[in-house]
Amino acid sequence: MPEPLELKKTLNLPKTDFPMKAGLPQNEPKQLAAWQDANLYESILAARQGKPLFVLHDGPPYPTGTIHLGTGLNKILKDLIVKTKSMAGHYAPYVPGWDCHGLPIETQVEKELGGKGKVPPAEFRRLCREFATRYVEQHKRDFKRLGVFGRWNDPYLTMSHEYEATIANAFLDFIEKGYVYRGRKPVYWCIYDSTALAEAEVEYEDHSSPSIWVKFALTGGASGEAAKLGSDISAVIWTTTPWTIPHNRALAFHPDFEYVVVETEKGKLLLAADRVTALQAECDIKEARVLAKFKGHHFERAKFQHPFLPLQVPGVLATYVTLDQGTGIVHTAPGHGVDDFNTGQKYNLETAAPLDDRGVYTEGLPEYKGKDVFTANPIIVKLLADHGALLGHHPYKHSYPHCWRCHNPVIFRATEQWFIKMDATGKGESKTFREKALEQIHGVKWIPSWGEDRMYEMIEHRPDWCVSRQRFWGTPIIVFYCEGCGKRLEDVKALRNVIEWFKKEGADAWYKHSAEELLPPGTKCSCGQSKWRKENDILDVWFDSGSSNLSVLKGDEWPADVYLEGPDQYRGWFHSSLLVAVGVKNRSPYKGVVTHGWTLDEQGRPMSKSLGNSVEPNEICEKWGADLLRLWVASVEYQADVKMSERVMTQLSEAYRKIRNTFRFALGNLNDFDPAKNSVPNDQLEEMDGWMLERTANLALKCKDWYDNYEFHRVYHAIHDYCTVDLSAFYYDVLKDRLYTKAPNNRARRSAQTAIYKISSALIRLAAPILVFTAEEIWRYLPKSSAAPNSVHIALFPEEAELRTGIAPSVVNTWELLTKVRAEVLKALETARNEKKINSGLEAKVLLGADLELKAKLKSQLAHLPGLFIVSQVDFLTAGNGDFKSEAVPSLSVTIQKADGKKCDHCWNYSTHVGENSRYPTICERCSPALAEIESGGEASGAAPA
Repeated sequence: MPEPLELKKTLNLPKTDFPMKAGLPQNEPKQLAAWQDANLYESILAARQGKPLFVLHDGPPYPTGTIHLGTGLNKILKDLIVKTKSMAGHYAPYVPGWDCHGLPIETQVEKELGGKGKVPPAEFRRLCREFATRYVEQHKRDFKRLGVFGRWNDPYLTMSHEYEATIANAFLDFIEKGYVYRGRKPVYWCIYDSTALAEAEVEYEDHSSPSIWVKFALTGGASGEAAKLGSDISAVIWTTTPWTIPHNRALAFHPDFEYVVVETEKGKLLLAADRVTALQAECDIKEARVLAKFKGHHFERAKFQHPFLPLQVPGVLATYVTLDQGTGIVHTAPGHGVDDFNTGQKYNLETAAPLDDRGVYTEGLPEYKGKDVFTANPIIVKLLADHGALLGHHPYKHSYPHCWRCHNPVIFRATEQWFIKMDATGKGESKTFREKALEQIHGVKWIPSWGEDRMYEMIEHRPDWCVSRQRFWGTPIIVFYCEGCGKRLEDVKALRNVIEWFKKEGADAWYKHSAEELLPPGTKCSCGQSKWRKENDILDVWFDSGSSNLSVLKGDEWPADVYLEGPDQYRGWFHSSLLVAVGVKNRSPYKGVVTHGWTLDEQGRPMSKSLGNSVEPNEICEKWGADLLRLWVASVEYQADVKMSERVMTQLSEAYRKIRNTFRFALGNLNDFDPAKNSVPNDQLEEMDGWMLERTANLALKCKDWYDNYEFHRVYHAIHDYCTVDLSAFYYDVLKDRLYTKAPNNRARRSAQTAIYKISSALIRLAAPILVFTAEEIWRYLPKSSAAPNSVHIALFPEEAELRTGIAPSVVNTWELLTKVRAEVLKALETARNEKKINSGLEAKVLLGADLELKAKLKSQLAHLPGLFIVSQVDFLTAGNGDFKSEAVPSLSVTIQKADGKKCDHCWNYSTHVGENSRYPTICERCSPALAEIESGGEASGAAPA
C-alpha cells in the first residue's frame, strides 16, 4: 500500500496568474495597442452585422485645447450606451465628430498670428484647418485612452469637403422653401470679435453697469384727462445702457398699469404708481406727492423731448412692460433690443444703430462720436446731467450677456443679417416652420423628462434665427449679387452648382474661384448682366453642427436613436439639429435625447482652471487608470450635476479593488475547470448553487433593463453589491470548504465550479461596458468554450437560459429564509467572539431555537447549515430560548457553544469522529471519503494560496 498523502497537498487551493494589483495606468495603454492591432472595433461590427441597428449620433466638440472632465464624462456616457447596445445584440456603430469651424478656432489662430487681418482669407482658413487638425488628433488620442471605441480612423469633421457641401446644400434647401431672408434686426454682437453671435454663443456673467434714471419732458399729445398735463412734467425711464440713449425713439407704457404724476423736489415726475417708492429710494427723493392718476393707454402717441437731442419721441404701448424694476416706462431703442425692435416695427419707428463692427459711434454728438459704446457710457451720463435730465446714477451689479469665447460683454445691435424665419410657411406646406418643429418635440423621448418642456419653450418663444456671421472660418453663405443692379440671384439650381465645387475642394473654393467660375457658365441676371459679387458672410457655426445628421447618418441610420449632451445644448446642438432637420426633412433627427449634468468639485463649485479645482481626465488616467474614471461615470446619477474629488476617487478605488478581488477568487478556483468537460448539468447541481444561479439570472435581467434605460448607476451599484455582499461575503465564503477539501472531480466541487464559472462569465459581460480594460483582462483568464469570442466586447450579455436552473419557487423561498437565519447566526457568532467564547466560527457549535414551523423548515436543511454558517456543528435547543433572540426572523433564537470533538487537520472543522480513520487519524468523517477519492482517482490541485 502506498504511503498516506501529505494532507496540505490534498487541498485544492486557489491558483491563478491574474494579478491582485491592477496596475491600470501601466497596463491599459498596452491593451489599447492590442485592440488596435486586432482591429477590435471593426471585429465588433462584423460580429453584429445584420443585427438590429442602433445609432447614437455624436455631438461634435470644438478641437481646441485638451479635453476636460466634462468632455470625458460626455464621451464615456456615450461609450456606455454604444457598448451596452452592442452587447445587447445591436449593430451599433459610433462615428465621433468635431465641430471644426467658428469663433473658438478663429480666436486661437488670431492669437498665434498676433491679431486680426494679418493674412488673406484663404491663408487664414488654411491656418484654421491646420489648427483644428492638430487638436483633432490630440483629442482622438485622449478619447481612445478612456477606452472609447469608435471609427477613429475616419471621424466626421465639419471642415471636410463632403460635410461643407452638405451644410451649403441644406442652406439652399431653406432658401428654396422660402424660409431665408435678409433683414435689419438687433442681434447679439461682440464688438471685440466684430461678429454677430447666436444665443448659444452667449454666456451670462456678473457685470457692473451704470444704472441711471432719466427725465423725458412731456410736450403734449396725451389723450383723455392726461391731455391737460403741462410741459412741466417729465416721464422717468431707467436703463443700465446709457450708450443707447442717443438711439432712443420712444417711451413704452403698459396700457393697463396705473401711472401717476408726483410732485417732488426734483420736479413733477410721471411714472407707474407702484414704482414711486423705489424711485424715491434710488434717486434720493424725500417727498413725492401724487397730483394725478392715469392709465397707461392715455400716453399712446404722446410726445416727449429727448434729453439732449433735437428730437421728440412718442409714447407707445407694450405689454412686456413690467413693474419688477425701473419706473414702468421703458426706454425704447429699436436698434438695440428685440422687444424694442418689434415695438418699433409696430409704430414705424426708426431702427437707429449707427455703430460700426467695433461698437464705435459713426454718428452723433461730438462728445461721443468716434468712441465705442462702453467708453461712451460715462460721457452720456455727463451729457444727461449737464442737460438737467439725470435723476439718479450708481453702479449696478447684475448678470449680463458675454461672448462665450473672449468673455467680454456683448451688445444688441441692429445690423443687416441673414435670417431663417420661424413663422414662415414653406412652399407647399400648410404649417409654419415653428409649428412643424414644435410638433416634432412631442415625438421624442426626453431623459430627463423635463427636457421636452425646456425644448418646447425655447422653440416656441425663439426669434427668427440669425444665421450669418462676419467671419472667414466656416461655410460661406451661397448668395450672389448682380454687379449691375445689385439684385440677388434666386436661381437655386444655379446656386447648387457651387455644391459640386465644395465636394471637390471644400468651402475654400469660395475664396479661390471667381463668382463666374462657381456658377454655371453664362448665368445672367434679369437685367442682362453676367458679372456677380459673392456674399462675404459665413453661416452660423450652429447651422454647421446642426447639419451633422444630414452629413453623417446614412440610409436607415437617420434619424438617430439618441443624442446625448449637456444641458447647454438645448439652446445649442439639440436645438439647431432639430431646426435644420425639420427644415430639410420635416422630421426630428433624433428619437431620444439624454442630458447629463455639469462636473463640480467636492464643494459643489463648477470646475475651472482659474479656480484651480479642475481635474483632467489624463491626470486621472495617469494616477488611477481609465477604468476608475469610467467607474466614477457609471457610479453617479449623471442626469444631475456630479462631483469629483480625490476622496471620491479613493473610495472608488476601494470599490474597484473589491470587485477585482471577487473575480480573482473565482479565477483562482477555476484553474482546473474546463466548461466543456467539467460542467455539471442543472439537475445535478447542489441546491445552493442552483439557487445562486437563479439569483444571478435575476440580476442580469435587471442590469440589462437598467442599461436599456441608461441607468448606469443602478448597474454599477448592483454589480458592486453582488460582488462584495452576495458573493465575497456570503456565497464564495461558504463554498471555500467544498472547493478546497473535496476531491478535484467530486460532483459537489464541480457543481460549485460550474456556478462560479457561469456567474463570473455573466458578471464580467455585464460589467464590460463600464470596466472595459479590467473586463478584457479577466476574460483572458476566464475558462471559455471554444466558441467564445477572443474579446469580451464581442460577446453578448448573458441570456436567461444560460443561468436559469429551473429550481422550484419553494426551494428559492427556503434559501431566502436560510440567508436571513444565517445573518442572525453571524450576529450571535460575532458576540461570542467578542466575549472570547470562541476564536473562529469553526470552533463553534450553533444551537437553534424555533417554533414548530420554523424548526421543521430548518431541520429539512440541517445537513447544509454547518457549511452555510461556516461552523462545525448545528443542532436544535431541546428546551427554552437561546441566548440571542432574533428580531428579523420571528421565533428564532441562537446559542453559541464550543464545538464538540477535535479539529480536523484537513478541513479544520471540529468533529467527534476525528481519529476513526486509521490511515488518516487526524481527519474527520467528512474528509475521509475525499482522501479516498483522491487516492483512487485524480490528484488534488494543491498550490500556494492566492
